[in-house]
Amino acid sequence: MTTAVEASRKAQFAWSEIAWFGALATACYAPVLLALVRQWDSDPDMSHGFFVPLVAGYLVWTRRRQLMAMKADPNWWGLAVVAYGAFQLWIGTLAVDLFLTRTAFVITLIGAVWLLCGTRILRALAFPLFLCFFMIPIPGVIYNSVTFRLQLVASDLAEHALDLLAVPVLREGNVLVLPNQVLSVVEACSGIRSLLSLTFLSLVYGYFFETRRSIRIVLFLATVPIAIVANASRVTFTGIMTQLKPELAEGAFHTASGWVIFMVALLILILFHQALLRSWRYLESRRGHAIS
Repeated sequence: MTTAVEASRKAQFAWSEIAWFGALATACYAPVLLALVRQWDSDPDMSHGFFVPLVAGYLVWTRRRQLMAMKADPNWWGLAVVAYGAFQLWIGTLAVDLFLTRTAFVITLIGAVWLLCGTRILRALAFPLFLCFFMIPIPGVIYNSVTFRLQLVASDLAEHALDLLAVPVLREGNVLVLPNQVLSVVEACSGIRSLLSLTFLSLVYGYFFETRRSIRIVLFLATVPIAIVANASRVTFTGIMTQLKPELAEGAFHTASGWVIFMVALLILILFHQALLRSWRYLESRRGHAIS
């Protein structure tokens, strides 16, 4: 009984320490975090960033009893990770590299948990900590490269879809020339926004509604083709509607169609998960019949 109480006290002491460390780290990274929040507010591609820390915090809260019951076993390797995070912050500040300075904050949090709580608790918090990386915009070089490819893919798929629907169209790069309108698939229409948000949601959805790691991985990978097809469908739909009213290519209707298509993509992801479960059960039943 005494041992259990002491273990509980040690665990609680560790959590109070990490709360203090987290407050100090937040104070040290305040300029970085404030700039990050401002980008969430101004950049539509990162609007999901507001939800990332909330979801990560909620996941920790739901497991609070299990975590508090674990014995804190500080690991000094965590100090090396914290030191590396501080070094990366310094380098990123000198190089004016936002990605380095922002990821340094998450690295510091990981090191703090490892240092103050130990390997076992770090493993228990691995998923919420990993989710924190999704609140950080990807580097500009990667973003531009991916966005350009997505623009071309969306334009190409929309061109073929419009041809199948007997809508005259001529594609020049990422520009679709229609009888009544010229559609340019710009960065905002590339699908990168829905791809970033959908990958984050697929991880959270898989965590809550799926226990098999293999299916979670498949769901995560499936977000790429789902987001691409959904965005190409949006471009196709916009092309069709502009033949009726050219002004529908922009404005409130165009914005609303983006939200609708994103919700459809999320629904497709859920239906795909259900199809995977049915296939899994079918294969298990066939295997059972073969063994018997």
